[in-house]
Amino acid sequence: MTAMTSPSAQTPPVAAHSLHTPVIGWFEQHARDLPWRRPEAGAWGVMVSEFMLQQTPVNRVLPVYEQWLARWPRPADLAAEAPGEAVRAWGRLGYPRRALRLHGAAQAITERHGGDVPSEHAQLLALPGIGEYTAAAVASFAYGQRHAVLDTNVRRVFARAATGVQYPPNATTAAERKLARALLPEEDERAAKWAAATMELGALVCTARNEDCDRCPIASRCSWRLAGKPAHQGPPRKGQTYAGTDRQVRGRLLAVLREAVAPVPQAALDAVWEEPVQRARALDGLVSDGLVEPLADGRYRLPMS
Repeated sequence: MTAMTSPSAQTPPVAAHSLHTPVIGWFEQHARDLPWRRPEAGAWGVMVSEFMLQQTPVNRVLPVYEQWLARWPRPADLAAEAPGEAVRAWGRLGYPRRALRLHGAAQAITERHGGDVPSEHAQLLALPGIGEYTAAAVASFAYGQRHAVLDTNVRRVFARAATGVQYPPNATTAAERKLARALLPEEDERAAKWAAATMELGALVCTARNEDCDRCPIASRCSWRLAGKPAHQGPPRKGQTYAGTDRQVRGRLLAVLREAVAPVPQAALDAVWEEPVQRARALDGLVSDGLVEPLADGRYRLPMS
C-alpha cells in the first residue's frame, strides 16, 4: 500500500469499510465509561460536555460537569440564572468565555425550542456559541445522526491512518472535511459510533506524542506507520505556555470574583498580580469579553445580564 504524503488527497488511500469494523470493535471493548456517554445524559449533557472538553482534558472536566448537571439539569435551569453564575461554576476549567457561550445557548434553546436541545443540525448550528464541530458532535453523539465530527484527536487519526502524515494542519481544511465525509459509514447509527470511536482512539492510543501502535486496531492499515512514520514537515508545533501570561493573570482575577459574594473593590484585584500594566490589560480584556462587569463605584463583579 502506498502512503499518501499530502492531506489534500481527494480520496482515502485505504478502503473506508476496512477501518470501520476494527475501530468500532476496539471502541466497544475499550471505551471509557464517561457520564456524557450514558443514556441518561441526554442531549443537554452531551452539549455541556462538548463545551467543557474543548482544549480541556477529561479528568479536569469530570467534577465540574457533574456539579453543573446537578445544578442545571436542563437548559432552562441555566438560562434562568445570571451569566455570571455560569462563569462562577466554570471554576478553573480555563477559557471561561465558553461558560458565557453555553449560557447564551441555553437561553436560545429555552426561547426558541421550548427548552429541548434541537436535533436538527441546522438548528444546532444557529445557536449562539455553537460552531461546526459542536453542532456535528451533538447531532451525532446525542441523536445518532451521520455527521463528520472533526476534533483534534479525530483529525490526527485521519492524518496518520489515511494521509500518511504525523499531524494534521493547524486549522481544519476543506480536504480534511472531504476525507472525513468519505470515511463515514453509510448507516446513521454506525456513523455515530465511528465518530465516537475515532475520537477515543486518538485520545487513548493515537496520541500526539508517544503513540501506542501496538494497541491500535488499524496499525496494519495505517499509512503513516507503513511509510516508516515520517517526521512532521510543517512548522514546529509549540506547546501552549501559561505561567506569566495574560491568561494566568485573567485566571487569578476571575478567581477573586468567583469566590466573592459581593462586588469586589479594585484593591482586591490589584493584590493578585504585581505588574500593573499587565494586570490592567488583563482586567480590561475580561470586561471586554463580558466576563467581568465594572460598577460605577469602581468595584467589579461577575456579569448579571
